[in-house]
Amino acid sequence: MGRKRLSANLLRLLSSQNGIEIVGVLTDSHLQGSPTAAAAKELGLPLYTFDTALEAMKEGRLKYDLGLSVLYWRKLRDEFLTVPRLGTINFHPALLPEYKGTGGYNLAIMDELSEWGSTAHYVDASIDTGEIIEVDRFPIDSSVETAQSLERKTMQALEPFAQRIIARAVEAQAKLPTTPNIGGRYVSRDEMEAMKQIRDGDDVEKKIRAFWFPPYDGAYVEINGQKYTLINRQLLEEVAPKDSTSLFAGKANA
Repeated sequence: MGRKRLSANLLRLLSSQNGIEIVGVLTDSHLQGSPTAAAAKELGLPLYTFDTALEAMKEGRLKYDLGLSVLYWRKLRDEFLTVPRLGTINFHPALLPEYKGTGGYNLAIMDELSEWGSTAHYVDASIDTGEIIEVDRFPIDSSVETAQSLERKTMQALEPFAQRIIARAVEAQAKLPTTPNIGGRYVSRDEMEAMKQIRDGDDVEKKIRAFWFPPYDGAYVEINGQKYTLINRQLLEEVAPKDSTSLFAGKANA
């Protein structure tokens, strides 16, 4: 179960390993050009939507030992929780138990953290609340990161981390040791979107970086009912054409 290029890379890796049988791939049915769907078709693997997978499990046509959720967007329920005898491992691109739900990259910058990472945990009936297998951490400088740059670094670190955890689970053929997933903050998508509005007293520069993730709307001001995303000089220079000949590009020397 997954989306984005990371899931496709892991799918290709697992399909090449002896002793691992992939019985199905569940990915974004609402997106065109899903990298995970393309990889599944390339490898000749059965492709499911959430509903068709659930139906197949209810009818006994889909059985598996271990589920893997890599950046999958839907809450798992019913047979997704009961069919796999070894459970389902989710790879959450944030630190648990502290940062549940969405908006992790944004909050890492807003909270001025010095480290970030990903968490492997078992899936239960709620969101990001299952027992923690391991947290993988790496240092960051939140004074210069954007949500986009932090996402990129997290994906780079998450791939080898996921490979290692999956290898452990396959070798053990049993549930891995865990620690409780207690406390922390859950942020919904609506709450994350509301955080983007710049209000009196906000650190505007920090908020611009914390919500910079084009093509999505970033930190914004609202004027006459219209939202306007803000950009600072650093980001403007990053998105400018590298071959720009503007007299005002970059810093001028006296």
